[in-house]
Amino acid sequence: MKLELLSAAELGRLINRREVSPIETVRYFRERIEKRNPSVNAFVYTKFEDAGREAEALEQRLARGEEVGPLAGVPVALKDFLPSRKGWTNSHGGVRSLIREDPEDSVFYAAAAKAGAIALGKTNAPAFAFRGTTDNRLYGPTSTPFKPGYNSGGSSGGSAAAVADGMILIGEGSDGGGSIRIPASWCGCFGFKASVGTIPSVSRPDGWAASHPYCFNGAITRTVEDSAIMLEYMQGYDSRDPHSAFREKRKFTELMKRPMRGRRIGYTDDFGVFTVDEEVKQIVRRAAFRFREAGASVEPVSFRFRHTQMEYAELWCRSICFDTATDLELWKRSGFDLVQDHREELPEEFIYWNNVMMRSTILDLRAINEMRTEILDVQENVFRDYDLILSPVTICPPVKNREDGNTKGPSELNGRPVEPLIGFCETFFENFTGNPAASVPAGLTKDGLPVGLQIIGRKYMDEDVLAAARTFEEISPWTYEIPLNREIPQ
Repeated sequence: MKLELLSAAELGRLINRREVSPIETVRYFRERIEKRNPSVNAFVYTKFEDAGREAEALEQRLARGEEVGPLAGVPVALKDFLPSRKGWTNSHGGVRSLIREDPEDSVFYAAAAKAGAIALGKTNAPAFAFRGTTDNRLYGPTSTPFKPGYNSGGSSGGSAAAVADGMILIGEGSDGGGSIRIPASWCGCFGFKASVGTIPSVSRPDGWAASHPYCFNGAITRTVEDSAIMLEYMQGYDSRDPHSAFREKRKFTELMKRPMRGRRIGYTDDFGVFTVDEEVKQIVRRAAFRFREAGASVEPVSFRFRHTQMEYAELWCRSICFDTATDLELWKRSGFDLVQDHREELPEEFIYWNNVMMRSTILDLRAINEMRTEILDVQENVFRDYDLILSPVTICPPVKNREDGNTKGPSELNGRPVEPLIGFCETFFENFTGNPAASVPAGLTKDGLPVGLQIIGRKYMDEDVLAAARTFEEISPWTYEIPLNREIPQ
């Protein structure tokens, strides 16, 4: 049986029925990782011994007839960025001098383990997750399995590449500007970012650290059902999170089955500010209007933003450095000067934007909040008339990897300048507003590179996004076997 062709839910059901052994499953995916990872560089390290012990314990629990969860024995990967499993290590996205032992579990790992899944290792990410590509000076770039040599997207690119290549079935993501949706798009996977408050995020010593812009933990999967299962286990109220929403837990695996008939959907190529590759535009537009086959209305919608694409992208760069610049300064005061003593480990763009924030004034911070408010108001005006908004995830297909550890997006497209860290992504508005959003595979370019369709819902209406994604999954199935069947260089 080719386990890589199964969804996580399907494999979990087989293991729960004892038709497949969790020990055999770990061994099977270990062999795939050892064979396939070198060509895409998804994993930065593996923990097969830990996984083997967990599989043995799970086998014993199953033999005793215990309830072990819907993802029993399913292989997952964690993101090598922030702490995600106590006792393992993280590198803050390939920064050697920041490698530390994880003091705690992430929300993703705690949920996956409770659902019965087994973690096999950690996957690649860019330094401080500060870009929409995956590359760093320590581990190098990660490729999309659809075309090795082209980037996987970021910042959760290692997880997306591992899922797309069948090395695991679920990957951990974190999303502060599109870091789940962008790599899901460039790797032909499903990536879901929840509403602010749906999944708890507890940051200390600053409890508001994950809110400018909103940063989210989440999953990258092959199917909508798999993400819905993870969301059921990740959701919850935590009074230590100032944005946590107190509400009853939702059964997303049922809510995702809601029909789209009668739903009002607005489509935009560019939000009125982005320039978009023509082939990407046509692929996504065709995908968006297929919702009419499910009885939904789909029509073009206009946005009345006052600033340019470059200004909004630079707004994100400044905002995300609100916290990183603070961290750098606090570390410096404690005797650890990362920029001065380890500059070669960091991208120059990261250093530049942190310096910008260190020179910022109170009025500069006020300007950031005013632009963020504008994004919220303009989008909410559109949501008065529509249940969902559709757009491209990125303005271009995957870019070629560089050899210097500093792969970025394009700096120019269609004769217009583009901010290369996040400006090629139509995702980061939702991190300013907190709306739920997802990437579903929309199709392939003539060169065989994947393109993603973004689905955005009203705030707190996570189930609407999942239902739309599930509907599209049925209308236009996306189980591309191209990566799974590609030849591996010997």
